[in-house]
Amino acid sequence: MALDRPAAPNDLNAFWMPFTANRQFKKAPRMIVAAEGMHYTTSDGRQILDGTAGLWCCNAGHKRPRIVEAIQTQAAELDYAPAFQMGHPRAFELANRLVDLAPDTMAHAFFVNSGSEAVETALKIAIAYHRARGDGARTRLIGRERGYHGVNFGGISVGGIVNNRKMFGTLLAGVDHLPHTHIPENRWTRGQPEHGAHLADELERIVALHGPETIAACIVEPLAGSTGVLIPPKGYLQRLREICTKHGILLIFDEVITGFGRLGSPFAAQHFDVTPDMITCAKGLTNGVIPMGAVLTSAAIHDAFMTGPEHLIELFHGYTYSANPIACATAIASLDTYREEGLFERCAELAPYWEEGLHSLRDCPHVIDIRNMGLIGAIELEPIPGEPTKRAFAAFLEAYDKGLLIRTTGDIIALSPPLIIEKAQIDELFGTLRGVLHAIA
Repeated sequence: MALDRPAAPNDLNAFWMPFTANRQFKKAPRMIVAAEGMHYTTSDGRQILDGTAGLWCCNAGHKRPRIVEAIQTQAAELDYAPAFQMGHPRAFELANRLVDLAPDTMAHAFFVNSGSEAVETALKIAIAYHRARGDGARTRLIGRERGYHGVNFGGISVGGIVNNRKMFGTLLAGVDHLPHTHIPENRWTRGQPEHGAHLADELERIVALHGPETIAACIVEPLAGSTGVLIPPKGYLQRLREICTKHGILLIFDEVITGFGRLGSPFAAQHFDVTPDMITCAKGLTNGVIPMGAVLTSAAIHDAFMTGPEHLIELFHGYTYSANPIACATAIASLDTYREEGLFERCAELAPYWEEGLHSLRDCPHVIDIRNMGLIGAIELEPIPGEPTKRAFAAFLEAYDKGLLIRTTGDIIALSPPLIIEKAQIDELFGTLRGVLHAIA
């Protein structure tokens, strides 16, 4: 039954929508008005199965009671507190909780408001860290082709998605890129692919080109999500760690997507047993409900700044909303929900069932590759000649009409459902997708 509210605002023109085909949307709006559990409710009263956890972020599903109550209680108690030269208890509680959850070498948390800000912060900390140690020539940053690290200038500089870069002029200087790992030999892989670990050795070539003494950090997504679910080859991340350690380069894992249970462990670093020097996180930190992110760092990085007179500011960086009290309360409630419901373990248990359902679509029209890990999956479609992205966008629209929310990037369907998904809902999701793939041209 339709909810008692307008189907759409009177005028859609004022809102310039992000990462959206604005003109197409405003001709036929897709309005969401409510959410609970695994489903969204549209303005015309339809239930939409959430196959993407919002935007990779609602790991515990929607309208979770503990999280809702935490927001309400905190707003009534302490709505805002400045984070510059002041503090509030929940910020310190959350930092301790994150350090306890993260790999053993992570000892400190710096709070920000998004994944993009987490990346900017990590890059700045990396360069400032070397300078604090008297190694100020280390200013170069190494990213990776097809990498996604948010949309601020630092993030798009180290990122490697062409459309995110090409319209914005000169980016950060002194940035180089590793090749991506999406190679033909790994088509139809279940879990980690066998081929491509040697691509990490390109970092040695870059080091030889620029000199190790000029390179501050290398940043990669341990599993690249927004570019189309690119899973690291066996041994690849281990090799990156070895090279960075050898040359004194900081290794940053962008875990904005993989953090908080998406692969069945708190962080992908633990899943792959590779420990970076910094981890960026956001999204699942607050279950996507309140904007928040964090940079986790080793004690060595933090302590390099803790010198000089104690009354001086050690790092000239931060945000008005760093460690916002309501965001901190939301994050703590989200971590409690994950723990009490065993959602990380649930992800690991469901992963094989998810894998079977995903790969059952191999015989569908237009499908040229499928890959998966944890509760993440990608279905790569053959592009329509001369019209890239059009086929996947048609699948997105058809899926929405059939009651399923999917995410598309290029001609790839990316899936990342809330970790509360049931086996019957996995069956429903892939059954619906089978119909979608047979329906589109």
